[in-house]
Amino acid sequence: MEILLLGIYSFFVWLIFIKFKWLPWNITTQVIVITIPVIGIASLILLLNIYAPSSHDVRVINYVVAINPRVNGLVTEVPVEPNRPIKKGEVLFKIDPVPYQNEVKVSQAQLEQLKVQLITAEANIRAQREELKAAAGKREAIEAKMKLARLRGGQFKNLAETGAGNKFDYEQNTADIANLTAELASAKANESQISEILAAKTPEGEQDTIANIKAQIARAEAQLADSQWKLDQTVYHAPADGTVVSLALRPGAMAVPLPMVPAMNFVENEQWILAIFNQNEVRKVKPDQEAEISFRMHPGRIVKCRVDSIMWATAQGQLPIGGMSTVAGVAPVPPNSLAVRLLVDEKDRDIFLAAGARGAGAVYTDSGEMIHILRKVFLRVSAKLDWLILKLH
Repeated sequence: MEILLLGIYSFFVWLIFIKFKWLPWNITTQVIVITIPVIGIASLILLLNIYAPSSHDVRVINYVVAINPRVNGLVTEVPVEPNRPIKKGEVLFKIDPVPYQNEVKVSQAQLEQLKVQLITAEANIRAQREELKAAAGKREAIEAKMKLARLRGGQFKNLAETGAGNKFDYEQNTADIANLTAELASAKANESQISEILAAKTPEGEQDTIANIKAQIARAEAQLADSQWKLDQTVYHAPADGTVVSLALRPGAMAVPLPMVPAMNFVENEQWILAIFNQNEVRKVKPDQEAEISFRMHPGRIVKCRVDSIMWATAQGQLPIGGMSTVAGVAPVPPNSLAVRLLVDEKDRDIFLAAGARGAGAVYTDSGEMIHILRKVFLRVSAKLDWLILKLH
């Protein structure tokens, strides 16, 4: 673009000073003619770098998830192929489920056994309470009969002494009282025995027994849930739409959860597009401003974007106090630079961008709109030059 502007300027200089000779061509005019484009182009470039900053380091970055099995086991199936599109939820690999199915069955059996114990314990306590109620009722009935028999015994005695009654009835009543006394003693002994049995269980002892069984049931349920979770982990599903790379897992191999040695790497389709700028170039960049980018893998195509955010924290911004620092962000950013995340507009969402694709771009700030056209021309000329493949082999 600078060459084009210099060419146009040179043409007008030639017309004015050489062709029509409207002005004299001397040392003074020559210095002026040379000074004007130098100052003008320098000022234009400085303003462009402020109001429409450009970047020759635009990156496409994808999330990469290291896939590690969560349980040990023999790999029985790997139905995916590397570098092939995979939908979220598709099976990545399967582990032999038999050992974990057996764990689930054992846990279920233990849980059912404890539930039966709880039902039996509660039933026994209810039965003993009912027995106590029955014993108390029987005792009360005998006491009522005893009271009635004694009342009638006094009546029979008075009648017998006056000769108005039968002496046999009095004697029979005396025998009935003796029998009732024996029955009452037996009923009291039975009631006391049941009370002593329940006294060891109620209320604290009884509640401790039930609470102990319920605690065992809770532990058994947790163990069953853990066994079921392990069984579910024998089938590993894709966490998102993406592609499997570095597939080292094959049927017959032993799957072991080692974070340092993943079974495969999963590249998600979700992408970040980052434009790297010098720190003094982003002072006027704000979210939702217009941006344009071009990629070498799509020569001549301009992709419309919007500014999403500026990554204000980079690896160089960390101070390792008491520990080892780690690289911040989704990718290392060069020193003295900041990354601006860009979102592709809806009409360009269909463009395929490989992870690791590089290109160039520019952000059009809210100031200096009159000279934005120059940056757009620069970017489009640069995009056209991507068609050139300069190789000698």
